[in-house]
Amino acid sequence: MKKTLLNLFKQSGGNFLSGEELSRRLNCTRAAVWKHIEELRKEGYEFEAVRKAGYRLIHVPDVLTQEEIKYQLDTQFVGKTIRYLPEVESTQLVAHQWAEEGAPEGALVVTEHQSSGRGRLGRKWHSPPKTGIWMSLILRPQIELRKAPQLTLLTAVAVSRAIKQMVPEIDVRIKWPNDLLIRSKKVCGILTELNAESDRIHYLVIGIGINVNVEPDAFPQDVRPFATSIFAETGVRAHRAELVRLICAEMEQLYQLYLEEGFKPIKLLWESHAAFIGEKRRINTLDGVFEGIIRGIDEEGVLLLELNNGIIKKILSADLPLE
Repeated sequence: MKKTLLNLFKQSGGNFLSGEELSRRLNCTRAAVWKHIEELRKEGYEFEAVRKAGYRLIHVPDVLTQEEIKYQLDTQFVGKTIRYLPEVESTQLVAHQWAEEGAPEGALVVTEHQSSGRGRLGRKWHSPPKTGIWMSLILRPQIELRKAPQLTLLTAVAVSRAIKQMVPEIDVRIKWPNDLLIRSKKVCGILTELNAESDRIHYLVIGIGINVNVEPDAFPQDVRPFATSIFAETGVRAHRAELVRLICAEMEQLYQLYLEEGFKPIKLLWESHAAFIGEKRRINTLDGVFEGIIRGIDEEGVLLLELNNGIIKKILSADLPLE
């Protein structure tokens, strides 16, 4: 009922809605309407109440509740099912458990704060409360196991496009394989984990962490030289639920394109957003440190590094440090 009530206010164009009209449209008592409005006030929504005129919504808080994310969400399945938790240890852990219980494809776990957020290679991910987007998406693609890393590259394209839609003046670049950069500083990390057997994928959990409205001095001292946020770059506080909606729409569009046409169109999009192509970089791999010019990715999503002797080395897994 709260979701319906919120939608009525948002669709009213800032006009007053009387208690009588609201009770009629919600099929409940005026006392119940007042109770739900009070609950929304506790969540940060602000209403103006005028005798004989009724109520009108004057402020929508920057929260990541189901109601806010689903409002005007234009997708068929991504984000249609949401599990919102104010605080969790990790959205990845919640998503894995939910996926094993049968969560549908496109289901989303969202939180305001992670106490033990983590990134690739077991690194800790700093997730300050109510300032970023910390979420995990469940997908169930019918693809070969070896192609699972391509979904990380697809997600990077989707998130970069969504950020660009919301803040056109920002130039977001993708650092292979799973980071988004603004002016060579990390603004987003992507962590893809899977549950599979033999050559069959049961599900993927794609974790997305975005520094949206994080204050520059809120980053731990050791990561400040390498981390940034949308707010730090623009001085504008972005509405996080709107950005989640944009990400869901981009993910669904690109995911369906991928399932229909394969990785090739995703590869072209990825390279158009990529950082460091044509630049000489150092790459840390399990086989050692290699230096060369980054030439893009191949048809499978493997990084291509042109070594000093002209040989093209294919990099399956590595760490490309920010220098």
